[in-house]
Amino acid sequence: MTGPQRRQQLVSVGRALFAERGFEGTTVEEIAATAGVSKPVIYEHFGGKEGLYAVVVDREIQALLGQITAALQQHEGNARALLEAAAMALLDYIETSTDGFRILVRDSPPGQSTGSFASLISDIASQVEHILAAEFKRRRLDPKTAPLYAQMLVGMVAIPGGWWLDSRRMKKQDVAAHLVNLAWNGLAGMESKPTLRTL
Repeated sequence: MTGPQRRQQLVSVGRALFAERGFEGTTVEEIAATAGVSKPVIYEHFGGKEGLYAVVVDREIQALLGQITAALQQHEGNARALLEAAAMALLDYIETSTDGFRILVRDSPPGQSTGSFASLISDIASQVEHILAAEFKRRRLDPKTAPLYAQMLVGMVAIPGGWWLDSRRMKKQDVAAHLVNLAWNGLAGMESKPTLRTL
């Protein structure tokens, strides 16, 4: 194998093992044995297990963000269509990249700044924040609160997405429709200055 081919092989092997066993449950020895190489080959390409994990996570985040961004660009200007597209893009990713999603929702290794589920949610939310801000202005709501609502909306899709991955009790389109129903109808009835009424 050429260097790039070997690197790609190790990324594929690492991705499968991290998805199955998690970062802590996967050893360099297992990665090397599965790939049919010696441990020094992994260190040569990635500096160790942490480096390989960082590459796997980065590729998954880029793939997911790419899918969501492409879906959002197809529906610019129509807020409900954007919400539906974002929900379907995330569920499509969960369905087609199950191993990748399992890796992304696990905790990052100690000292790792990328790959945590919270950082993924933030990255995706930043993609939809400006869309919400425009919709808030149109509805005379405070656009400065759009980042908070973007975090809530993305989390509202991502967490049930994990449930759906494990249960598969509903069709993907039905899950998306229910998510959009809650998000859209919740957004439709928003107050311009919400307050807690019992505290």
